[in-house]
Amino acid sequence: MDIWTVPLIFVILLILLIGLLSIRKWRNMDPVVHGKDSPVPEAVEEHPYTLNPIFWVILVATFFIGIVIFYYATSFY
Repeated sequence: MDIWTVPLIFVILLILLIGLLSIRKWRNMDPVVHGKDSPVPEAVEEHPYTLNPIFWVILVATFFIGIVIFYYATSFY
């Protein structure tokens, strides 16, 4: 087994968890209430990017790639 197999499996599971939680939250939303659009939640108004699951996936993947690059950059000295 390669050195990066277990960390990659952990990252994949974390990305899947982010996806599943965002799908569950999306299915529980009711965009139309009594014929009118529901109001935007206050947390989304204040921080529209923090609740976006795509940004969380990009952050997790970038962090993992950064660790791999840092490991190989320091292991050759």
